[in-house]
Amino acid sequence: MVDQPTLSDEAFLAEYDLAAYARPSVTVDVVLLSVGEKHITTLLTQRRMPPFQGLWALPGTFVRMDETLEETAQRVLRERIGFTEAYLEQLHTFGTVDRDPRARVITIAYYALIPAEKLADIQRHHPTLALANLDVPWAEETGVAVIAINADGLALPLAFDHATILGHAVKRIRGKLDYARIAFAFLPETFTLRALQAVYEVILGRTLNKPAFRRRMLDTGWIEPTGTREDAAAFRPAELYRLKATTPAPHITAI
Repeated sequence: MVDQPTLSDEAFLAEYDLAAYARPSVTVDVVLLSVGEKHITTLLTQRRMPPFQGLWALPGTFVRMDETLEETAQRVLRERIGFTEAYLEQLHTFGTVDRDPRARVITIAYYALIPAEKLADIQRHHPTLALANLDVPWAEETGVAVIAINADGLALPLAFDHATILGHAVKRIRGKLDYARIAFAFLPETFTLRALQAVYEVILGRTLNKPAFRRRMLDTGWIEPTGTREDAAAFRPAELYRLKATTPAPHITAI
């Protein structure tokens, strides 16, 4: 066997030709999710330039050479959405060859979870962002794409493969409800069991048995009563709960 000549890393890199291999572009898109009265909700932006000019898209941007993927996601939250903290988690990589007509573009999607009032507040301060309800035309985790509906009940045409990305985000939070505490990212610090059940029902897209749900939530050991009740309400004032101090809250990525 003939010995192969060896090169130091420095010598190899000095001769390395970046043009020898095609390099795809890389983007990060952020799915910002909340829970409304009847729907999972998100924020979309209308594209001002081709491709897909006039269509609606997830906030996103190209990854810079000097930043990590999470730093790019944080930059999207900060610069495109104007929000400085959220439950943030990488969702999936989308790399269909023809997903972007401009070039070979691979996107890494993140999802961020916030309470409904914060989502509405972001939209008020950033009128270029549209609040959209998600119509999920499939049960459990069986489907792919979802439909974004505006305040007038009309479907918003989505750019790229963003309907599929949104569908993956819905499947992810549905799948994590039973073993992770992500539902609490949609709630204030103190909450009623009624409000907690409403979050679960909206995410799952179905009605839950009230006594069974409450028993299951109390059996998890995640929550504890505060000893106080909610203020004036249309219903009989219900007891308020909170996450136990020993229970880690959903991870918050501060920017």
